[in-house]
Amino acid sequence: MFSGNFWVSSLVIFVVVGCASLFVLPANPEESWQVYSSAQDSEGRCVCTVVAPQQSMCSRDARTKQLRQLLEKVQNMTQSIQVLDQRTQRDLQYVEKMEVQLRGLETKFRQVEENHKQNIAKQYKAIKAKMEELRPLIPVLEEYKADAKLVLQFKEEVQNLTSVLSELQEEMGAYDYEELHNRVSNLEERLRACMQKLACGKLTGISDPITIKTSGSRFGSWMTDPLAPEGDTRVWYMDGYHNNRFVREYKSMHDFMTADNFTSHRLPHPWSGTGQVVYNGSIYFNKFQSHVIIKFDFRTSSISKSRQLDYAGFNNAYHYAWGGHSDIDLMVDEGGLWAVYATNQNAGNIVISKLNPNTLQIIKSWTTNHPKRSAGESFMICGTLYVTNGYSGGTKVYYAYSTNSSTYEYIDIAFQNKYSHISMLDYNPRDRALYAWNNGHQVLYNVTLFHVIRSEEL
Repeated sequence: MFSGNFWVSSLVIFVVVGCASLFVLPANPEESWQVYSSAQDSEGRCVCTVVAPQQSMCSRDARTKQLRQLLEKVQNMTQSIQVLDQRTQRDLQYVEKMEVQLRGLETKFRQVEENHKQNIAKQYKAIKAKMEELRPLIPVLEEYKADAKLVLQFKEEVQNLTSVLSELQEEMGAYDYEELHNRVSNLEERLRACMQKLACGKLTGISDPITIKTSGSRFGSWMTDPLAPEGDTRVWYMDGYHNNRFVREYKSMHDFMTADNFTSHRLPHPWSGTGQVVYNGSIYFNKFQSHVIIKFDFRTSSISKSRQLDYAGFNNAYHYAWGGHSDIDLMVDEGGLWAVYATNQNAGNIVISKLNPNTLQIIKSWTTNHPKRSAGESFMICGTLYVTNGYSGGTKVYYAYSTNSSTYEYIDIAFQNKYSHISMLDYNPRDRALYAWNNGHQVLYNVTLFHVIRSEEL
């Protein structure tokens, strides 16, 4: 009833959507086929690039075979770039249309300003408001013009390499193989980085809530595993924020919504707060009344790792504004496992730590200037921590700290708090959705991400 695509995020202006790779069996078993990458065409359909080797080449000649493989990779990248170019050009055409409207309004606006005594004040205000609404599109247009030039550069480089490799097949030894291999590898790496960037972005909007179920107490957490294998749609459910050690497992989202059938797992220790997360078949949680993080493997029903989170406040020392022993909040995004907490050394302000999911050791930490007790809830998306200004009544996302640049900014993103008490808010990178526990209701929010490709990122 609710598939993974049900809550896939969309973009207000430029849509960023993932596309699952497909594997196609060859019609002739002797032919070697491979799927290199995937993207979307102009109509939003999944496009996969399939490359077959040329049967006319002499397979006994090792050097010829190496060159053929290089040519195949370049041809493969050519098709991927064409898809990327198609999408970029489509977006550019849209924005250029908006530019024409904007320039026309600017001309009209100047005329109104010059003759404002002869125009009705209401018309003047309406045109001015429309101008202000469209003015932010000017820098966006410039960004997309730059993107179009970048894709054109990709196309020219691939065409040049294709030409060189084709000539080299006829005249062996004209170029050094290692040099060509390095050029192809470099271009391949840059293209892959370009495609990966489209999967991440900056939060620009949160949808209205979708209520999945009403159950449990006022506080709790629920989640799915972002690294679960295909077909594994289990839902994990934890009622309460302390003195409980039972985790419910539902086979699917449909079962979670409609059935009472579930499997119960008993943890070796009670948890603290609502900051638990299921990741790659294990649950990570904060042991009650301690700063110990525990990794519990559902497959073996045993603790696979535990470690103290040094200096982290616990036992309601540095909780979120709503309380509930929410001192340590574990979360997952596209980059992996994170812990959000506060320390005396940072004067009770939020500390962000990237954790190794196997050893629970801290890979790197960032200190912020945001008091932990003033935060309603928080979540990570693409390496950025987003913080809400409260947990009850009117709520918005108003603070963002980027670990990629070690900088922060104040933002204003509307967030509908439908049931007036948020006690858990976590992002799932696979679903591109926010999971929330809102006053005994299990709720989902779609998110809108925006990203413009810049040349220095490639």
